[in-house]
Amino acid sequence: MQTAHTLDVLRKEVARLRGEGPEARETIALVPTMGALHEGHLILVRRAREACDHVVASVFVNPTQFGANEDLDAYPRQLEEDAAMLKAEGCALLWAPDASVMYPEGFVTNVSVAQVSEGLCGAARPGHFDGVATVVCKLFNQVRPDMAFFGEKDFQQLAVIRAMARDLDLTHPAADRIIGVPTVREADGLAMSSRNRYLSDSDRRAAATLPRAMEEAVARIEDGQEAAPTLAALEDQLLGAGFESVDYAVLADAASLAPIASLSDRPARLLVAARIGSTRLIDNMAVG
Repeated sequence: MQTAHTLDVLRKEVARLRGEGPEARETIALVPTMGALHEGHLILVRRAREACDHVVASVFVNPTQFGANEDLDAYPRQLEEDAAMLKAEGCALLWAPDASVMYPEGFVTNVSVAQVSEGLCGAARPGHFDGVATVVCKLFNQVRPDMAFFGEKDFQQLAVIRAMARDLDLTHPAADRIIGVPTVREADGLAMSSRNRYLSDSDRRAAATLPRAMEEAVARIEDGQEAAPTLAALEDQLLGAGFESVDYAVLADAASLAPIASLSDRPARLLVAARIGSTRLIDNMAVG
């Protein structure tokens, strides 16, 4: 596995992977990450390897998606360990730029995706999805992959990225080549996340209430119960288990992420964000 820290090296290595001549063109998948890799990330690499000839993974802790009071400085950085895991999974190229490479002096451009970014985590983290859309647009332009793979745990992020690719007529990758991979979970059901390491032992045990409560709510909604009282009961269950607050618990249209009151013939999603200790956990599940 090669590692690139500058755009010149990245482009040279991507061109090498592509091969020369129209008939020698190899396909490339991109797996964007912020590092601190775990099994959830490695599943993305495996899916990408199945779909394309080569996998390029990025490790970049993106400062523009962190708010003023969020954990940018504390976010775990372990590039050597991440590189070893990616190499073991057969990744061909690691793109690991510094912030000065991604955002050089004089950088003034921002990519903003309206509507799908405005509720849920977008309401609690103003500017977050602008940072996500901007950095992912740059990654797509830098690598120009045939496909890109993202975890469904960050479901709103996935929706924002697909909308950006659709609206900007991106072709590397096109919106329908941005693949969402189902959430990878711990044995007790908690969605894998780099932020789980911030949980104390007692908070970690209590955190397992989140997926259980969501599964129960999904079952009730699918059984025909009204969404509003079901979601209120979910919030009470989390608060009773030790969560300090629930940012949102929403039944939403799976495409637009607009809140809905009940199931219809369109796919729906239950999305929840809740805080326990100093950690904000998010999760989502398909409904119907």
